[in-house]
Amino acid sequence: MFEKLQRFLSGLSGTGRQNFEPGDPRVAVMALCIQVMESDGHVLDAERSALRERFQELYGLDEAQFNALVDTGTAAASEAIDFFQFTSELKRQLTDEQKVDLVGLLWEIVYADGDRSELEDHAIWRIADLLGVSGRERIMKRQEVAGRRGDGNGAAEDQGD
Repeated sequence: MFEKLQRFLSGLSGTGRQNFEPGDPRVAVMALCIQVMESDGHVLDAERSALRERFQELYGLDEAQFNALVDTGTAAASEAIDFFQFTSELKRQLTDEQKVDLVGLLWEIVYADGDRSELEDHAIWRIADLLGVSGRERIMKRQEVAGRRGDGNGAAEDQGD
């Protein structure tokens, strides 16, 4: 499902590299993930675990590299006033399909704890909008992830979107 995004992101990784520059697209992706995780005011272990699994899968990072990326992404997210600085960078670098896959990644992190809040919905809606991902594609990705997670109410709540 995320094959093309994974290939793109894997191509960005430097071997053995543990320092991530602020302009590194991996930092932007991590910062967005952190902002979405924090949007409801609760960052749970299940969300952290999902983030770790997905990033290690996508980037092939070892523990030290992952921790360095989390630290850099957290610092970037805490300094940001909105999503724009990250989405504008990624919008230039990702294909349309990769942008949709990124939205899917955000939904995976949201659903990792088995719950989805209105604040998380709003954060992903804004990010998707800034990336140029349509509401239809955003909802389809949410339903896809919710279906894999066994959340039966993914489609029922879409009436307002």
